[in-house]
Amino acid sequence: MAKAAARFVCQSCGAVTSKWSGRCEACGEWNSVAEEAPLSQGPSGKTLGQSRGRTLPLSDLSAKEAPPPRTACRIDELDRVLGGGLVPASAVLVGGDPGIGKSTLLLQGAAAFARAGLKVVYISGEEASAQVRLRAQRLGLQDAPVQLATETNLRNILTTLDEHRPDLAIVDSIQTMWADNVDSAPGSVSQVRASAHELTTFAKRTGSSVVMVGHVTKDGQIAGPRVVEHMVDTVLYFEGERGHQFRILRSVKNRFGPADEIGVFEMTGGGLAEVTNPSALFLSERGEPSPGSVVFAGIEGTRPVLVEFQALVAPTPHSQPRRSVVGWDGSRLAMILAVLESRCGIPFSGLDVYLNVAGGLRVSEPAADLAVAAALLSAREDVSLPPETVVFGEISLSGALRPVSQSENRLKEAQKLGFSTAILPKGGKPGSAGDMTLSLMGDLTTFVGDVFGAG
Repeated sequence: MAKAAARFVCQSCGAVTSKWSGRCEACGEWNSVAEEAPLSQGPSGKTLGQSRGRTLPLSDLSAKEAPPPRTACRIDELDRVLGGGLVPASAVLVGGDPGIGKSTLLLQGAAAFARAGLKVVYISGEEASAQVRLRAQRLGLQDAPVQLATETNLRNILTTLDEHRPDLAIVDSIQTMWADNVDSAPGSVSQVRASAHELTTFAKRTGSSVVMVGHVTKDGQIAGPRVVEHMVDTVLYFEGERGHQFRILRSVKNRFGPADEIGVFEMTGGGLAEVTNPSALFLSERGEPSPGSVVFAGIEGTRPVLVEFQALVAPTPHSQPRRSVVGWDGSRLAMILAVLESRCGIPFSGLDVYLNVAGGLRVSEPAADLAVAAALLSAREDVSLPPETVVFGEISLSGALRPVSQSENRLKEAQKLGFSTAILPKGGKPGSAGDMTLSLMGDLTTFVGDVFGAG
């Protein structure tokens, strides 16, 4: 057998080359390329499915394969993000910033699943067992029937899991795992890839569910090769701002449920408390109406959520005006400013623009365009919108307003919280709006003239 040649792998993006270089050609990072020995052996030959070497008609699967049973932990926000509960033989990857509360969330989830009847093993590669016990005591979980282990050697972990055969195994974190058949340091691309592959294979082979914690980079992406996110069944991001007590658990991939679903938690002294009505919580600190404040009726996953957009427009003493955004896409803000200036004749040159989503939530859907435009115009003209008004709609480059999906659900959530007026584009399907007054706008120029008397 020919000897396998060594390869050089970028520790930032995972790109593989045949020779060393000081700068990675794929991502542009300097001094990130390191030599790594090839894997000592290939796959073991065991397949994950039951139909090895043969095919089955698609029509037969519906009769023979029942839907996967789910186990709910009774933490409703966690069950919602998982798609209704934990599915056996599933692999889940959870990422988030340091100190955001990943370990706290998973320890609370482990205790909840254990009390629901599952056999749970919690493996920590970052903390000693005494530290985990102290956290459990602080959270009031010291009596939970959870097995605890502290280990970083992947071979020892898989041997232990194979002996105990738990229903749920939590590994904190995947970056601390070390596979002895991979010649590289823990946390490297090859180690993370190999560890994730072995743990995912174990889950599919034994029927146990495996939850892996992943560190994130400065860009907010889970550290390691992107292939890890393709291996697992579910990818969850735990988000939040350190200055706010709110935490958002967001599903970006889920083979057993809807993607982009969110669960909202509040960080308290006793751990994470679930928030059943996030709209009321995000608007709880909203005071008297002020210029630049607009309430947006959005959709996160399957649930409607109302959040407040805050804008500030001020003259700049510099030659280059500043554009600062928190919780929204900065390039989309530049597009809205360009449309307002080009189509409506409202200039923002010579003005600093600051935009913020209150509560620490990050909004990504285009339906927030009209709410952002309303907040910018309200701040620029120093005019407050009525406090009982919600706004949503997408703005095109021509200045036309495009209808958005699930308008009826947005309006129902707004009406539930006491809003009586909604501004939205024409052509949508608002359905039954109840007693709400709807202001239907065809284009941005009409919106600016009717609401602010400008343009």
